[in-house]
Amino acid sequence: MSATAETVTEAVTEAGTEATAVAAETVTEATAVATRAEEAAMTDQADRPVEELTFDQALAALEQTVAELEAGGQPLERTIELYERGVALERRCEQLLAEAELRVRRLVEGARGALGVAELRLDDEPPG
Repeated sequence: MSATAETVTEAVTEAGTEATAVAAETVTEATAVATRAEEAAMTDQADRPVEELTFDQALAALEQTVAELEAGGQPLERTIELYERGVALERRCEQLLAEAELRVRRLVEGARGALGVAELRLDDEPPG
């Protein structure tokens, strides 16, 4: 191989190595940004009042709370706070599921396959 060909080969190899290093650094930075965004979303969700959470948000927050409790190592006060939030999240999930079930039950098949609305109440709702 001529000296020129060797020089070109070395330059190409060096450029490839630099490009690989830059790509790896970019991927690492993008992963870090995505992780920070995910953590920020989880923190934002953890700070929101339970009553404002959708079912999916409440369930995700409940799963996160349970995982944190299972991991252990928190001071007693933090453990109690997590337990209280977990109970509130579980109640929120139950409430939203009951509401969804009621909505589905209200849609009943009427005569000749027509859909109608039937008045149903949750057990704790007063008649009216």
